[in-house]
Amino acid sequence: MSDALFRGWLLAWIVWSAVPVGALVLTLIHAVTGGRWGEVLAPAFRPAITLVPLVALTFLVALTFLGVVPGLEAAFPWAAGTGAQPDVLRYYLDPALFGARAAVTLVGWSVLAFLCLTGRCGKLAAGLGLSFYGLTISLVAVDWILSVEPGFNSSAFPADVALHQILAALAFAALVSSPTLDARGASDLAGLMLAALLGAIYLELMSYIVAWYGDLPPKAAWYLKRGESPWSAVLVASLAIGGVLPFLALLFAAVRKSPALLRGVGLLVLVGIAGHFAWLVLPAYGAGAGPAAVAALFLLAGLTLLSSLAGRILARRTRRLRHV
Repeated sequence: MSDALFRGWLLAWIVWSAVPVGALVLTLIHAVTGGRWGEVLAPAFRPAITLVPLVALTFLVALTFLGVVPGLEAAFPWAAGTGAQPDVLRYYLDPALFGARAAVTLVGWSVLAFLCLTGRCGKLAAGLGLSFYGLTISLVAVDWILSVEPGFNSSAFPADVALHQILAALAFAALVSSPTLDARGASDLAGLMLAALLGAIYLELMSYIVAWYGDLPPKAAWYLKRGESPWSAVLVASLAIGGVLPFLALLFAAVRKSPALLRGVGLLVLVGIAGHFAWLVLPAYGAGAGPAAVAALFLLAGLTLLSSLAGRILARRTRRLRHV
């Protein structure tokens, strides 16, 4: 496996997995809090949740393959024993520990998805599931994204990734919403999208301000690399397409109450999220970022097609389990 292929796979997987995981989190939240919004969005969330085991399978299979073919080093410099402090490499950024954290996380998320899909996720299970998600996203958000360039750290980063996953799920729900969705349901979805969008923008802005005031060399270098061309253009484009335009559109009542217009907003948000994740990951690869971006586009298209086919099969099996 070439360097560009694995780097592209990593980015494509991160973008593709955001919707299923975000749908799972929102379903767990609804199991705890209740509310009409969860019932309205369930037809979109349930097919997405069926893909969580596939998300786990694709990652773990790739990780197992990379254990034989040492392509892990292509995306993560620490896998070659460089780029971080020796103690960090020994006790945290170790390939075996990386794989173990990923396995526990993805298997745990898959179990939660199974409970939600089979109607066995009560308030207690949902609350424990959300606690498990909060713990694991704090670890794997660093593993899968920040560790491509060790040295930069941010305590708000896991929350930012979680918000982007939630926002991706809401955008997907808007994109596939039924034309029969009533104005109240559309308004509920628009309100949730607006809240998640503002939360993501706030965390991004505050993280930058804190890093700017701290004026620490590793953080400054991380932002300076992503401020160079063409990454500055990627940042502006993703912010405009996935942030500013959807925010302005959602301020209008006519947009909030129209399923057709919300589909357009959802598409913009998903494109912006993909661009944002690309801005986070690809600059770490320097001259190899271009080939990795091309590979990511093709792999993302392939994963989307795979999820469409697998989602139908898994949805049928889930319906059978609910009747057992």
